[in-house]
Amino acid sequence: MSFDKIKKLISQAYRSIKHKISPRTSLLSKRLKTQPAKGIARTRWKPELFAYQLLGEKTSRFLPLFKDMDAGLYKSGLNVGLKPYVSLTLLTCLAATVFTLLFVPSILHLILQLPLFSSLLFGIGSSLLAGALTIIGFYVYPLYKAENIRRDLNDSMAFSAGYLAILAGAGVPFDSMFRSLSQIPQKLAVVDESKAIIRDVDLFGTDFITALENASNRTPSERFKELLEGFIATIHSGGNLRSYLLHRSKQNMRSKRVALRKFSDTLSVVSEFYVTLLVAGPLIFVVMLAVMATLGSGGFGILEPTLLLTLITYVGIPVGSLIFVIVLDALTPRW
Repeated sequence: MSFDKIKKLISQAYRSIKHKISPRTSLLSKRLKTQPAKGIARTRWKPELFAYQLLGEKTSRFLPLFKDMDAGLYKSGLNVGLKPYVSLTLLTCLAATVFTLLFVPSILHLILQLPLFSSLLFGIGSSLLAGALTIIGFYVYPLYKAENIRRDLNDSMAFSAGYLAILAGAGVPFDSMFRSLSQIPQKLAVVDESKAIIRDVDLFGTDFITALENASNRTPSERFKELLEGFIATIHSGGNLRSYLLHRSKQNMRSKRVALRKFSDTLSVVSEFYVTLLVAGPLIFVVMLAVMATLGSGGFGILEPTLLLTLITYVGIPVGSLIFVIVLDALTPRW
């Protein structure tokens, strides 16, 4: 059979298949354009839900180990349950452990020409460390988010209390005061909390006092909690709300001045630690390891001076700098 006949048979088969399936594909495309496919939710993909669907109830036996995480998740504003979050933690820990166990020995043995046994030992230790750090990171992250919200709320207390005092002096209703506070265009934590209060009232149908009590129980900031509780107590007792809010605004302004003075002292201490650990310390180790490598020293067991120098340069200094950036961000006021 010649090539032209084969080509002709293929073209005929293609036209026949196209003629049979074209009505169905056109009908399917019209349906997809006019209405969403059944069973497919048009929602944003969330990794914690994927992890929970993958692991399911297998994470139940690990929940007692993460029971302290529930309170942090509730106050962190992540809007995720304990079981999906634990599922994501375990799945990420497993992935990080396996990846490190495969990646680190390959790099050490194939690129750095380290012995196979030493590479495997270093890979096992690195994988265990990666898994532990992953669990610690997921455990600390809700606490870190809650701490950020707490600091943002504390930093904006003077502004928000003064703003509410102005509205109270103008005779604005209680719920309209927080509704106006929620419409401020600036990205502030107190604006998000006000939106949550208005959401509870408008969407869930709770009364305004109950919404304030829910926000008081949910917030990680003791100052904002005291402000809301005093707000509720003033409403119940029929006191002067404007005078109370002005008093809270002045008190928070004094606390802000004290916090600024403390931060200046803390910043000087942190800068000294940074210079000592990440400027002078690495220089001393680099010079010492360079001399040891030149003299042909055996190093520290299976870790040769060249490998130690590479780890300090490409792992130790970047990780240490990242830790200092996180610490400095946690200590820096948000005003």
